[in-house]
Amino acid sequence: MGLFAKPAQHSDTAAVLAVHNVSVHYNGLAALDDVSFELDPGERVAVVGPNGAGKSTLFKVIAGLLHVTHGTVTVRGHEPGGHVCIAYIPQRSQIDWAFPVNVADVVMMGRIRKIGFLRWPSAYDRRIVRESLELVDMAHLAGRQIGELSGGQQQRVFIARALAQEAELMLLDEPLTGLDVKSQQDIMDVMNVLRQRGVTVLVSTHDLSLAAEAFDRLMLLNRKLIGFGKATEVLTPERLAETYGGKLQLLPTGQGAFVFDNACCGDHTHG
Repeated sequence: MGLFAKPAQHSDTAAVLAVHNVSVHYNGLAALDDVSFELDPGERVAVVGPNGAGKSTLFKVIAGLLHVTHGTVTVRGHEPGGHVCIAYIPQRSQIDWAFPVNVADVVMMGRIRKIGFLRWPSAYDRRIVRESLELVDMAHLAGRQIGELSGGQQQRVFIARALAQEAELMLLDEPLTGLDVKSQQDIMDVMNVLRQRGVTVLVSTHDLSLAAEAFDRLMLLNRKLIGFGKATEVLTPERLAETYGGKLQLLPTGQGAFVFDNACCGDHTHG
C-alpha cells in the first residue's frame, strides 16, 4: 500500500484475522497448502514448525507483502495491504542494522502513516513515541544508534515502533531467536503489556516448551496446518511426528516426554 492510499476500513463484527483456504506456490511448489484459521481479539498465538514450514510466508501474506495463489486473508473484514493496524516485525537477520538511525527515529517511523507524507511530527506524535519506548523500557536509549543495541533491545525497539503505529495485530517472526534467557524474558514481559492493551499477537518460534506455556493457542505448521488450539490438544505425538517427521526426537521421562528439535537451528536444541 502506498503512502497516499486510503487506509482500509474495519468491520467491528469481523474477525481480527481470518485466513481461509490459503495456498501459496513458488515455481510450482507449495509454500502453504490450504491453510485456514481465525484469531480472536487480544489473544497470543505461537506458530511452530521446522525451517521451511512456511511460517515467514504466512506472516508476509497476512502483512500484504505476498499474494496468495488461492484463498483469502482478511483483517477486520478487508484484504491485507491497506491496514495501518498491522505491524510486521521480520527476523533480525533481514534488517540492516548498520543503517544510521537512532532508536527514537526508528519508533517514529511507526507514525509515518498517521502523520502523512512530507509532514513534520507533532508534539502528539513525539509523545506517542516517548510513551511507546517507556512501555518497552527503552526510553533511556532513545538517542542511541539502533546498531549499537543488543538483540533483545533491538526487538523491543521494533515492538515500540509497532506500538507507536497503534497496531492492533502484531506479527513477530522468530523474535526470540539468538537471544539469551534474560532478553527472551524481557520480550515476553513486553508481550504481557501488549495483552493488557488488547493487541493480537502472532509469534513464530522453534521453542515448543515456551509455545505451550506462554501462549493462548498454538499452531503446528508444515506447509499445511496440522493442528491449531490449546497446547494440550495440539501437542500429540501423532501431530508432532507429522509436523517434524524424523527431525523431532521424543524421549520418555517420568513426567511424560521430553521433546526436542535437533535440526532447526544448527547445534541448538529446543525443549
